[in-house]
Amino acid sequence: MSDTVPEGWKSHKLNTITNVIDSAHQTPSFSESGYPMVRIGDIKGGKLTLENTALVSKEVFKAFTKKYAPTHNDLLMTRVGSYGRCSIVKAKQAFCLGQNTVVINPISIDPDYLYHFLQTRNINEQIEDTVGGSSQKSLSLSAIMNLKVLTPDKCEQKKIAAILTSADDVIDKTQAQINKLKDLKTGMMQELLTKGIGHTEFKDSPVGIIPKEWEVFTSQELLKKGILEKLQDGNHGSQYPRAQEFLKEGVPYIAASHISELGEINFKVCPHLSQQSADQMRIRPAIGGDVILTHNATIGRTAIIPQEKSEVIASTSTTYYRTDPNKLLNKYLFYYFQSTAFVSQLQSVMGQTTRNQVPITAQRELDIILPTFKEQIAISNVIESITDRIKAISAKHKQLIKTKKALMQDLLTGKVRVNVDS
Repeated sequence: MSDTVPEGWKSHKLNTITNVIDSAHQTPSFSESGYPMVRIGDIKGGKLTLENTALVSKEVFKAFTKKYAPTHNDLLMTRVGSYGRCSIVKAKQAFCLGQNTVVINPISIDPDYLYHFLQTRNINEQIEDTVGGSSQKSLSLSAIMNLKVLTPDKCEQKKIAAILTSADDVIDKTQAQINKLKDLKTGMMQELLTKGIGHTEFKDSPVGIIPKEWEVFTSQELLKKGILEKLQDGNHGSQYPRAQEFLKEGVPYIAASHISELGEINFKVCPHLSQQSADQMRIRPAIGGDVILTHNATIGRTAIIPQEKSEVIASTSTTYYRTDPNKLLNKYLFYYFQSTAFVSQLQSVMGQTTRNQVPITAQRELDIILPTFKEQIAISNVIESITDRIKAISAKHKQLIKTKKALMQDLLTGKVRVNVDS
């Protein structure tokens, strides 16, 4: 953290330009109706939303706002667990704060400027230097009060805040587009993967009503018919690689954490094994075109291994499915694994055990809806078109966030000065 103060700027301790007010140190009782109570999990950055907060009675609300009632343009910060997260209050609705949070009430600083400054690398480094605790780290009230904030004059503060808030608005609108497309995709998948395209006759099946021409088989039945060529989970026990065996290059070793929500495998961050280590594995690696399904801890993530990957080692948390490419399209299976019909089966299996997993023995008994091969292609193409739109807008969203971070670094350090006259 640099101690350099830009020309014309000042450095302040947070408690000299704001009131920093701790939340009540008591456990509340919740109600089915009443006033919103904002807890640590509700403070996620950006504008505070009260949509999904817990509710408390009028009596509890009064007790938790006795010292101070948060108001418009206040900032909220978390102190324990996910410490240092900050949101700004733009809602006019009355609410109270739960434990391990603080209110920052701006006095002689622009609220929006302060909100953005509290997101900077500068503040993050100050926080990391002061957090305490071994098992669960916490940020003390004193440490928050002593955070150093750099400020230009009020006019420049407002101009910087306006630029960064405008960037946030674009990011939020882009995220809203993504959310709408995801909702559209979910509805479209439910329709296509249970009703198909252009069918008029339907029948009952183990997974509900489906087109008359379609069939339903368990994974084990598909294996016996040769429609699935392989269904295999990762190496267990003594075959599990030791930490010192992992390399930066070699044969990729993928776990659930390397698979995105959109079904992309991040080969840049996954560990690798040497070819020699891979060859010694009892369970042979997956290959290009295989469909991956995560079955332990993180359940239901799915991806297709790119065709150019000759070998990929599946971790103990993943299973790979290899299809006969002339009978079961891997892309169809990939989308089917994301359907309500399949996900509900995974949830049913998990509901029968205290462990958050769907072992391979249970996977063999899961039902898979099988349309004609021609319709598998048609369904996959429709879903893929909307998936590609989501990926494109998600990439734009990621770039907007990157651009905003660069803007923050320039504007909130004084590296780039804004023209307050324009």
